Amino acid sequence: MHIDLPLRRRALPLLVAGALAAAGLHAQTVKPPKAQLWLDLSTGTMAGMPEMDMPGGMGGALAGMMGGGRGGAPNSYGMARGMNVMPPRVVDIAFYNSLKPGAEAAQAIPPGMRMGESLPLLPPRREAAPRGEREPGEVPQDIERPKGRILIYWGCGETVRPGQPRVIDLARGNPADFGTAFAGRHAPDRGARIGPSHVLYPNERNTVVLPRDGSLVGEHQVRGEGVPASMKFTLGQAQNVMPPIQLQTQGTVQDSMTLSWAPVPHARAYYLHAMSSTGNDMVMWSSAETPDTGMGLFDYLPNRTIEQWTRERVLLRPDVTRCAVPKGIFAPAAGAREESTPMLRMMAYGGESNFAHPPRPADPKAVWEPEWAVRVRVKAHTMAMLGQEQGQGDSSAGRVPSQQRTEEQPPATAAGQQQEQGVQVFPGVQVNPGTILRGIFGR
Repeated sequence: MHIDLPLRRRALPLLVAGALAAAGLHAQTVKPPKAQLWLDLSTGTMAGMPEMDMPGGMGGALAGMMGGGRGGAPNSYGMARGMNVMPPRVVDIAFYNSLKPGAEAAQAIPPGMRMGESLPLLPPRREAAPRGEREPGEVPQDIERPKGRILIYWGCGETVRPGQPRVIDLARGNPADFGTAFAGRHAPDRGARIGPSHVLYPNERNTVVLPRDGSLVGEHQVRGEGVPASMKFTLGQAQNVMPPIQLQTQGTVQDSMTLSWAPVPHARAYYLHAMSSTGNDMVMWSSAETPDTGMGLFDYLPNRTIEQWTRERVLLRPDVTRCAVPKGIFAPAAGAREESTPMLRMMAYGGESNFAHPPRPADPKAVWEPEWAVRVRVKAHTMAMLGQEQGQGDSSAGRVPSQQRTEEQPPATAAGQQQEQGVQVFPGVQVNPGTILRGIFGR
């Protein structure tokens, strides 16, 4: 029997739907939870230095210089997303209740947190917009054309590999090229998009930080007007704050520098990135097998992204405990007046855990509309000044036997690589590349 083309086009979706139904491949209808809680946990340290958990006073003043909160506050919401080292353990909580948006709530916590019986959750304070700043998208008129180059190296190894570095000549580029120069992979944003309908911790009523021996393991419950009575969940060690990274560095900037660390419990992958300036040039290196700047990876990562990027050798496997920086890439340029110390940042990615009630129905035809859902994310990070041998405090727990080999990895595929314009120095903060480069190279 002949079927005309228009009829065939109309019949195709019906045939596909019928085939999927026969195979039992129905797409389950999932509705958003009535209440959603985001819990971000971060551990940050400076290699070779004691933890900077001084409360108030000097702690508040140093917090502004060492990654502290708004206005130099020692603890404020949003610090878990950055590379904060003071306080070293950050607990960020955001809660949205569609049944009573913006209503104050509280989270009952286990005694092991040693932060009281509960934490208040309050709406964010409305802050006046800063005066004198440019509107988004406005092009500054006084920007200078940057000088010098960006030299990008990648991969663990004692020597520079063939084909490196990737060179970006800034003097020959135009402003549109700056964004391309810094484009690369970036962490998918799965955090809370904060607004007046959310309630947060820390807040102006309570900025207590998690003590050194505090633990989130145990039962938690969110209470408040309109909050489902069933909103209780239990966290285990995999959802607990991660211990500090025990990092040691050896070697001078003229040599290959060795980086070693003790395995971090519950870490799923690692990533290292260093940068410095030499003369008019900026030098960047990362442990990844991809030749981009790697600036967008300093954030939480979903489990699937961690698995994918580990397969593609963007991230180091959790059993890797050693990496070498190629010889001489951070050595001072000939005739340089000053020697710049390379700054290293290291990430240990923990897991992302999701809880919901009631659980997802096994029947694909059943509609799933959870009363509540909870997302818990954990990470740890550390920073170090390269060229100076250092360890994590006085502990020897992080020392790694010298016979462990340097992890060398073959080139990664381009699959999953995402492009973005601009420089995401900290999550959620998009910065004009020209402004950054002017500050670096503005001579």
